Amino acid sequence: MADKYNAETIITETQKRISNAFDVFDHESNKTVDVREIGTIIRSLGCFPSEAELHDVIAELEEEEPTGFVRYEKFLPTVTKILLERKFRPIPEDLLLQAFEVLDQQKRGHLEPEELTKYLTQEGEPFTQEEMDEMLSAAVDPDKNISFYWQDGHPEKQTKWSSNNRVDEMGSSDTQTAVAGTSGAAIT
Repeated sequence: MADKYNAETIITETQKRISNAFDVFDHESNKTVDVREIGTIIRSLGCFPSEAELHDVIAELEEEEPTGFVRYEKFLPTVTKILLERKFRPIPEDLLLQAFEVLDQQKRGHLEPEELTKYLTQEGEPFTQEEMDEMLSAAVDPDKNISFYWQDGHPEKQTKWSSNNRVDEMGSSDTQTAVAGTSGAAIT
């Protein structure tokens, strides 16, 4: 009996989060959102699908005759299922840090903006120029013109690169946020 209550509570709370996120983008208050906002809404709920996965979700949500809008009654059950099944989870921070360590072949604790741009526009799911500009404006230290993934090269003050759009310096209460386009990566 308690398990059924807990499951119902989880579903209700999940659907409330989904509804609140949807409502932010329902500018006409008619229970529809622009299809171009779906990725932003899903990411705001803590899910980080690839662009291919996002296109699959959108295809599932769109009407047979696409209108450019997604209706809430189609969005709610699909996204509820995504959240309850824990799909599209962020990449663990330690794995992201390992990836940046591989890219930093000289083990300097940072990447030059040119290096970062090259990796993010030529490999994997490429960033657009607009996404790169936005990310670099938040990621590059303006005094040193580099992007740290180790704070001042000291592992004890490690800055964690995160796929859930948060960056935390260990031991610090400050949280800096930098949205890095569609990959969901964040850096400082």
